Amino acid sequence: MGDLSLTQVAVLLAAAGIVAPLAKFLRVGAVLGYLLAGVVIGPYMLGIINDPAKMLHIAEFGVVLLLFVIGLQLKPQRLWAMRKAVFGLGGWQVGITAIILTGLMFIHVESWRVALFTGLALSLSSTAMVLQVLKETGELEMRHGRLAFSVLLFQDLAAIPMIAFVGLLSLHGTGAQPMTVEAALVAFAAIAAILLGGRLLLGRAFHAIARTGVGEAMTAFGLLTIVVVAMIMEGVGLSAALGAFIAGALLSDSTYRHEIEADIKPFETLFLGLFFISIGMSLDLSLLGSQPGIVALGATGLMLVKGLILDRLGRGFGLPAEASRRFACALSQGGEFAFVLTAIAIATGVIARDMAALINVIVTVTMVATPPLLLAEKWLATRRAGPEPEPEFDEMPKSEAHVVIAGLGRFGQIVARVLAARGIPFTALDGDPAQIEVIRRFGGQVYFGDATRPEILAAAQVERARAVVVCISSVEDSLRTVDLVRRRYPHVPIFARARDRNHAHRLMDLGVDWLIRETFLSAIEMSRQVLVRSGMSQQAAERTVQLFVERDERCLVEDHVYASDQQKLAESARRHAEELAALFEADLDARGASLAPEARQR
Repeated sequence: MGDLSLTQVAVLLAAAGIVAPLAKFLRVGAVLGYLLAGVVIGPYMLGIINDPAKMLHIAEFGVVLLLFVIGLQLKPQRLWAMRKAVFGLGGWQVGITAIILTGLMFIHVESWRVALFTGLALSLSSTAMVLQVLKETGELEMRHGRLAFSVLLFQDLAAIPMIAFVGLLSLHGTGAQPMTVEAALVAFAAIAAILLGGRLLLGRAFHAIARTGVGEAMTAFGLLTIVVVAMIMEGVGLSAALGAFIAGALLSDSTYRHEIEADIKPFETLFLGLFFISIGMSLDLSLLGSQPGIVALGATGLMLVKGLILDRLGRGFGLPAEASRRFACALSQGGEFAFVLTAIAIATGVIARDMAALINVIVTVTMVATPPLLLAEKWLATRRAGPEPEPEFDEMPKSEAHVVIAGLGRFGQIVARVLAARGIPFTALDGDPAQIEVIRRFGGQVYFGDATRPEILAAAQVERARAVVVCISSVEDSLRTVDLVRRRYPHVPIFARARDRNHAHRLMDLGVDWLIRETFLSAIEMSRQVLVRSGMSQQAAERTVQLFVERDERCLVEDHVYASDQQKLAESARRHAEELAALFEADLDARGASLAPEARQR
């Protein structure tokens, strides 16, 4: 790494290896963690590395790899399915935000190029931070979370032409030469050659390498593809990152796409982490002391302008007021692509280093402010709304001699379909509104109700039911439901789904009439099929799984007395395994004729 010493390399690798899991533990986002690590080891604090420019030049390869991975994931079918939210909402957000920010910047700077560049760079949000925060809070699957994902996807796509556009801005900047017609034709010809050659050759080349069975060759060729395309693009005066994106898009429909992505991802993650560490080293912390008012005004103004635009757009796309505010707060910060764009802008002479430093500090401050902003918005929304009202559960019809199904997930739905096919009446309860919406959309009959609440069980007329089937996915909720039914309606049989042996033992403690472990029968059936395909006769396979089921069910009951003693359970498991092996050996001797000849040879 140029003039870096081994000690400096060790510090960089330690930062890259420690920061990400630590940031995840602290819930601040890996990008922010890398930036802060760069600040600490950079010239403005510890000074372990005093020349971040050299480091940044190497680490920029992480951006190239990032855009290659984005290109790999850009399947046309996915984009088409999300086209309205991605290109509609995302396009409006980037366009309106860029125009307004450019206008505001033009008031304060003389160069329209600087104003336009700043408006474009700050219109983007932090994909890494927003997705992580929304995933941690469980909002990514909500409607405002899905719309946020769509906007971020468009921003990732928009960053590609922005990177190329920065180069065009530089053509008329200080000391740069305008692009000639011949140079433009050469650039377009290079792109066309990459598209045509990649479409014709890349798939065949990866297929030939895959047939050799040499895994490292696939990785090396993937990296070689990125480097060669990047060299070609740089050779004709275009962005290496743009070339990497084109190469990834060419392979997005390849049957080797997932393997290529798995091979490249570790390099992309490492180099991108080093890139953000380099940006952190370059952050001029003296600006916080010398220009605190400008930094604070810039960060506050950016988040306020973007937040207002996002809030209005969210409501225009049908989000209610509270969800639209969450949507706006989540996306109101600057993003990591601003660092990418400023690095390119400095290299091409679009903006000066002091201006780039100010932009990077403002973006970092907004990223740091995002998690507290979301927490504050949630607190204010809770205060404004007051106590959360009790959910209004569905009214259920009068029933008798019916089956009550608690939990209509993938397990409960099968039970319901079988009962419906035989004309047996049932009342299905589920406490997840999203799940109920999906089931009703496909014609299923289910009522919104929490089976752990006595009044809901009473409304479902459990006292007149012929059985209660507990299929709730939450172990604790299923136990509470069984306990409630057993105490209040002891005459009603209870059938329960157990997640594992421990759950089964706890259900047995409550006195269920019949239970089954959720994956037990499917695993037994797969085992039977594997035995047959391995050369065992159908009769012998049936006998094997029959012996196993009988023995395992007996062990489950015997182990019930040790349910709270892990050491006893471990000893019992070893003893049962030995007994089962001996049982199979004895049965094999008695039924040797049942096995196919090739199976006996085994």
